[in-house]
Amino acid sequence: MSLAAMQRAFAGWLTDRPGSMTAWVDGAAQAGLDVYHNGYRVRLADCLREMFEKTALWLGEDAFMAVARAHIDNSLPHGWTLGVYGDGFDRTLARLYPNDPEIVELAWLDHALARAFEGCDADPVSAERLAGVDWDDASLMFVPTLRTGHTITNAGAIWSALAAQEQPPAAAMLSRSSAMLVWRQDFTPCFRTIETVEADMLAEAVAGARFSTLCASLIDRLGEEAGVATAGALLGQWIGDGLIADIHQAGSNCIATPFMQ
Repeated sequence: MSLAAMQRAFAGWLTDRPGSMTAWVDGAAQAGLDVYHNGYRVRLADCLREMFEKTALWLGEDAFMAVARAHIDNSLPHGWTLGVYGDGFDRTLARLYPNDPEIVELAWLDHALARAFEGCDADPVSAERLAGVDWDDASLMFVPTLRTGHTITNAGAIWSALAAQEQPPAAAMLSRSSAMLVWRQDFTPCFRTIETVEADMLAEAVAGARFSTLCASLIDRLGEEAGVATAGALLGQWIGDGLIADIHQAGSNCIATPFMQ
């Protein structure tokens, strides 16, 4: 009888896997096992409810707890902190609600905002750093909390209404697919729904494309006048939102900031 065997038996007890703790715990202490069994699920359910607050409000308590129990039964804790236990919860929702994509997207947004809050710090690029930039040779370095997710519903509008304690709109499909952009500005997680063209330009930029390449892509896509105007507008938006941490010039030693998808 080894410690490892006892730990495996106890883990099985917590997660309802076949096995027995009777070899390790006598009858007088059996009742205590039930406390641990219940506490394991309650703590994980509380973690999910806290991280997916707006999703829980949208679903209702009973429906959310049914999903939480399904997720707990199929997903063991996998990190040193419960902050990562929400990974994959949107996939559990997609399996249980295949015809309600707004629920899955709400969960993705809840999770992305929570992860942005605890993400690595990075100061936005300063006005002094922007002065004298050679934009033909410049690549943009983004803050590490930046994430994007595909969206086909009005989940962003639903989330905002729930956060403001207002009546949320009915779930609806967008007229065209878009993306949700998530990041942290100072200590506040932020998001906005963006058009496909901005999502595509962000993907190019974080992959290392120079700003001049982004301009060329937009000109090919929108025409010269609209392409140049859109490039300037996007750059101004990204700087204003605090998304850009630094500017890399060819020949410098600046290292790109990680981008999380």
